[in-house]
Amino acid sequence: MIKLYTWGTPNGRKISIALEELDLPYDVVPVDIGKGEQFDKEFLRISPNNKIPAILDGDFALFESGAILLYLAEKTGRLLPNHGTPEYWRVMQWLMWQMGNFGPLLGQAHHFLKYNPGKSEYAEARYHGEALRMYRVLDARLENREFVCDSFSIADIAIWCWASRYEYQRIELDDFPAVCRWYRQLAGRPGFQRGFAVPNGESIPIP
Repeated sequence: MIKLYTWGTPNGRKISIALEELDLPYDVVPVDIGKGEQFDKEFLRISPNNKIPAILDGDFALFESGAILLYLAEKTGRLLPNHGTPEYWRVMQWLMWQMGNFGPLLGQAHHFLKYNPGKSEYAEARYHGEALRMYRVLDARLENREFVCDSFSIADIAIWCWASRYEYQRIELDDFPAVCRWYRQLAGRPGFQRGFAVPNGESIPIP
């Protein structure tokens, strides 16, 4: 059975939601990052970068949320189109967009807008502006689309988990109607609700 080392963050929730959506059995090992448990030597052997999430699948350890999503999708043959097809590469490009843009820049928005307001007017303006820009990109992509790509995929899971912290980013989802529709639709899925609650029972915020 897969062991999931995680905490209640967007990256952690990517994996618990994916495991629920894929119907894969797993055990949860909470790693309280507020207490610095990610720096424990035992966890370091599994995740050399001292970051959650990480998994153990038998003796196989894997860290980095994007890599884990790809591993789980390929393991089950679900949530990822056939390798090499145009549909596959569309999922890959939007997954990479989340990993390289939507996640890191929104993480900086959380740092300055939520946890350290008033420390840097420049940083607050920069990262809030970048958050607004990326939500405009996502809204344009989702206009007249049910999902980010051709069908429900790991790209939706990865992007949605960061959108679920819209309040931290000072984003009004109603200002982005296509994103808001997509967000609410996925929030209604039982797998998202169960996965979001891992490991500490939180409920999905609904705008």
